[in-house]
Amino acid sequence: MSKAFASSADLAEKQETLEVLSDGVYALTAEGDPNVGAVEGEDFLVCIDARATPSAARDWLARLREHTDKPVRYLVLTHYHAVRALGAAGFGAQIVLASAPTRTLILERGKEDWDSEQGRMPRLFKGADEIPGLTFPDLSFDNGVEIDLGGSRGTLELRFCGRGHTAGDIVAWHGKSKSLFAGDLVEAEAALYTGDAFHMDWAGAPLDRVKAFNADMLVGGRGAVARGPEAVNAAIEQTRGFLRGMIDNVGPVHAAGGTLKQAFEATHKALAPQFGHWPIFEHCLPFNVQRLWDEMDGIDWPRVWTMERDRAVWAQLQG
Repeated sequence: MSKAFASSADLAEKQETLEVLSDGVYALTAEGDPNVGAVEGEDFLVCIDARATPSAARDWLARLREHTDKPVRYLVLTHYHAVRALGAAGFGAQIVLASAPTRTLILERGKEDWDSEQGRMPRLFKGADEIPGLTFPDLSFDNGVEIDLGGSRGTLELRFCGRGHTAGDIVAWHGKSKSLFAGDLVEAEAALYTGDAFHMDWAGAPLDRVKAFNADMLVGGRGAVARGPEAVNAAIEQTRGFLRGMIDNVGPVHAAGGTLKQAFEATHKALAPQFGHWPIFEHCLPFNVQRLWDEMDGIDWPRVWTMERDRAVWAQLQG
């Protein structure tokens, strides 16, 4: 029997948990749904990632308002994916920030990604008719930028760590609390989505750079907050292990002249015992294997995912 497409059958609401990581540092986790965060400045807020719709963004802000009534001055997009960006209008932020490659990706494929992700994950798009259009950054940068939080609150450093989950992922580092918001460069007991990734790059230097922050707390893209150096390193190495597991299983099939289906089956068999019970594993793996196969074919820049291409790959590999 074929499996329900992507996360289209995942309709149960998830329990959301707001965690205070340190004075003025917050994370909202949701049982494997995308995480978001916020850091207080002296008289303003920096929010990290936007959720999929303005309605979902307002739900998050309502929880945050239990702790602070400061206005949102900055909204940081860790990358371009629709579930991280399209809720921006719900924040009323003065300035939206993202990396220059993220801006390029929004221009190139933002509408296709919107359609694709809404089809794959319909539950996350409640109130989608409110989305005013694609979210573009007001300020984009190549390597990094620092936000002075004012008073004794330190700085929030936004840094590009190299091509990984996408071509433009950034992390947000609050040095005073040693808290790192890693976006989807790191997951904590949640499967990776790598359909727009650079697998070989990501498994190396970008994760090394994330590890070099020596964070005490890490908020990944999905999953629980990693607390303490041991848990932080475990999340980073779990992410690297997933990537290397894919490379080690797709690579031999590709080198031997096998088929994409054979590569998918080998990778599923190898990764499922460790990762198969984690959120979005079945959803993501077909798209992940297709992208890695493309890289091994010499396609460096990821092909655009459309609703039609989504369905075709799913039917071929998960049908």
